[in-house]
Amino acid sequence: MASSATTLRMAGARNASAVRFRDPTSELPVAKWVLISIALVFLAMVLFLPLFAVFSEALRRGWQVAFTAISEPDAIAAVKLTLLIAAIAVPLNCIFGVAAAWAIAKFEFKGKTFLTTLIDLPFSVSPVIAGLVYILLFGTGSFLGPLLNSWGLQVLFAVPGVVLATIFVTFPFVARELIPLMQDQGTGDEEAAISLGASGWQAFWYVTLPNIKWGLLYGVLLCNARAMGEFGAVSVVSGRLRGETITMPLQVEILYNEYNFVAAFAVASLLALLALVTLVLKALLERVYGRDHAATARH
Repeated sequence: MASSATTLRMAGARNASAVRFRDPTSELPVAKWVLISIALVFLAMVLFLPLFAVFSEALRRGWQVAFTAISEPDAIAAVKLTLLIAAIAVPLNCIFGVAAAWAIAKFEFKGKTFLTTLIDLPFSVSPVIAGLVYILLFGTGSFLGPLLNSWGLQVLFAVPGVVLATIFVTFPFVARELIPLMQDQGTGDEEAAISLGASGWQAFWYVTLPNIKWGLLYGVLLCNARAMGEFGAVSVVSGRLRGETITMPLQVEILYNEYNFVAAFAVASLLALLALVTLVLKALLERVYGRDHAATARH
């Protein structure tokens, strides 16, 4: 009888323990589906519906009209300029990001915190303010503007000004992806390579770069997406010269202000397609990086 009572008490204690110490990472099915529904509704309102509206408006008069709008000389010039700016800004920001992240993560020096703060500056400064800064630096009332013009170099209302403005608003993306990654990795691998006779460049090329390749690609994709979609700073420094300094976002605004809605949404749909391609590549990189990280952890 005593044994039966003891068994019952132990069973009750186990049941109470199971109830009391439920896995904190698990949720009730109702809570899980409520959270998923909220996320899907939010995405539908702020992402899927606007994208659907852009593409449906672009195709409202048919594929031929949309293709004609994209094939116009001004639209083609805007696409070419957007891709050119991204092709210049992204590699330069890639070089800066790797150098800055390497310096901050691998070395100790005075002003390290200040340098990190400067890298974050474009995140807190309005792009319009960045454009106005370049107006002050290279405008007709400045010292640099007339000097460069005397040498035949025009910055404002030309491609160099658009490139500089784009570089300013996009340079934190690569560095900000690499700094925490390289800080987490530490300096042990590089020190081991150098102790075995490798030079600094060899340690970077064969040790550091393979360790940061996925983070670097991720930062490059984000930088590229931001460069192609930049509007505020480019709008200030470009002068809005058709066929010369108009990028795709500016072309969309110009067409919309001219009540050419189909053409505006056609160019906007092309810009959205480029953004979607970037998101797909980003998702693929995350998936590949996850598999690579899991394989490394197993070994």
